[in-house]
Amino acid sequence: MCQLLGMNCNTPTDIVFSFSGFATRACEHADGFGIAFFEGRGVRLFVDHQAASESPVADLIKRYPIQSRHVIAHIRKATQGRVALENCHPFVRELWGSYWAFAHNGNLVDFHPKLHAAFHPVGDTDSERAFCWLMQELAKSHASMPSVAELTATLKELVPQVARHGTFNFMLSQGEALWAHCSTKLHYLVRQHPFGMARLQDQDMAVNFAELATPADRVAVIATEPLTLNEQWTAMSSGELRAFVGGEPVVAG
Repeated sequence: MCQLLGMNCNTPTDIVFSFSGFATRACEHADGFGIAFFEGRGVRLFVDHQAASESPVADLIKRYPIQSRHVIAHIRKATQGRVALENCHPFVRELWGSYWAFAHNGNLVDFHPKLHAAFHPVGDTDSERAFCWLMQELAKSHASMPSVAELTATLKELVPQVARHGTFNFMLSQGEALWAHCSTKLHYLVRQHPFGMARLQDQDMAVNFAELATPADRVAVIATEPLTLNEQWTAMSSGELRAFVGGEPVVAG
């Protein structure tokens, strides 16, 4: 299946270290990749139908320390939909005057919801259909941007209706919070003071965050599989939905 990577911080931070290890996993997941960076009200979106281990776009991300408080990345192993640019995650839509980004790991069987108004898939994946349906139902539930707590409560009602069709590991952000839902496999860690050395699991690379971060910094990293060897990752439970704000988990369900 696909691989997910997310980052949520209390101050703009680059994801070069984590993405370098994450991209290595494209050897087994070679049907495209993408990454979305929230910057203020805008989003930088990079997608490529080539594998992240070979893509010049991925090489740019590894060398370009884009600073962001919310990042979602995806490495694709196609289950539904052809290998094409329009089927690469993350997908981005606008709702209530804000961009939303979404990436999914899994397979949804016989999921063909009725879609109307502004939300329709461009590609032919189950993932984009699920994202469009979530956006549609959120728009029906709230007239304007609600609080993170209210959004989490609504998502807790909506997500099981999709998850009953199969595997629904996903990440979602609107630039204020990052939501992660575990169906089968998802892990997270929080880096904060006192910072230490982190060593990647997938390649020979290590970083001493004590030399790069300030005592006030806090970073949550979420991934399908733990990215580092010497840090404490927390495994999420099946059916668990968490919201991350300011570099820490704030809501569980």
